[in-house]
Amino acid sequence: MLVLAVASQKGGSGKTTLCGHIAVQAERAGAGPVALVDTDPQGSLSEWWNARPFDTPSFARTYVARLAQDLDHMRSNGVRLVIVDTPPAITATIVEVVRAADLVAVPIRPSPHDLRAAGATVELVEALDKPLVFVVNAAPPRARITSEAAIALSQHGTVAPTIVHQRTDFAASMIDGRTVMELRNGARSSREIELLWEYLERRLDKTAGQAVLPTGHTISELEAAFAAAPERRLMP
Repeated sequence: MLVLAVASQKGGSGKTTLCGHIAVQAERAGAGPVALVDTDPQGSLSEWWNARPFDTPSFARTYVARLAQDLDHMRSNGVRLVIVDTPPAITATIVEVVRAADLVAVPIRPSPHDLRAAGATVELVEALDKPLVFVVNAAPPRARITSEAAIALSQHGTVAPTIVHQRTDFAASMIDGRTVMELRNGARSSREIELLWEYLERRLDKTAGQAVLPTGHTISELEAAFAAAPERRLMP
């Protein structure tokens, strides 16, 4: 079983939308059974799943103290992929989720503010020695800042080659528990999600079986370190 964490300290980066869409596309592509986990106190992913008119992906309710145990339970029950939505802050929850992840996807909108805010997430992932991939998300079509953001991010880690653009069909589909792949008029958005999942699947397959050495950091040590550290900026 593989675990994909979607994490960003910046609120409004589109984590929940990406989690739902990636999970549905993974099921459609034959990578299931897929389970979703919502660790964000806002519960937006839970609300989306409760409104969903389809049986897949499944949803697993857990909390940070039981995360490792519940992941083992899902593994023993045949779940092949778990996708975890995280809170927009460096907390004990996000530390444990990243610790359990095989790959961390960091969605970032192409704006200077979002790029500057990404440093804490990157430092956490690096501290736990986990592979990371940036996903340029909610990008305005044909805007120069999108390519500039991708270039800036590439100096600090791997950037997914597929850019997810800002379109109203993403928000419209999420209202009633669907995704753009389940709309009649979402062809361009659907293709972006399909290509993004193909890339993430390759990255997950690559990391599968690679041993990750424990860092030895406790949760409290990591939280204290990020609270005290100066802001790391990915863009001046």
